[in-house]
Amino acid sequence: MIDTIRNALQQGLAPDHLDVADESHMHSRGQNTHYKATIVSDTFQGLSPVRRHQAVYAALGELMGRFHALALHTYTAQEWAQRADQAPDSPRCEGGSRFD
Repeated sequence: MIDTIRNALQQGLAPDHLDVADESHMHSRGQNTHYKATIVSDTFQGLSPVRRHQAVYAALGELMGRFHALALHTYTAQEWAQRADQAPDSPRCEGGSRFD
């Protein structure tokens, strides 16, 4: 699934930097359900966070229905450089789902 997500984002957003990670091990729903994507693209220039996420969702299309969650970290090249090329860590899941 990581490769599938990565390929869709490469085609849809032409990122300068792209990292997709499976974070399912941090959650109670099992494997291949939770992902994190860090995307650096000039496509995001001038877009609000909501519009950036909408661009990602559009690039993924039907794939959005194949997993439970996708944490998004979207940056322009300048924003990424200011972050020292590092996205924030994701918090551990605290449970609370019917799968606990």
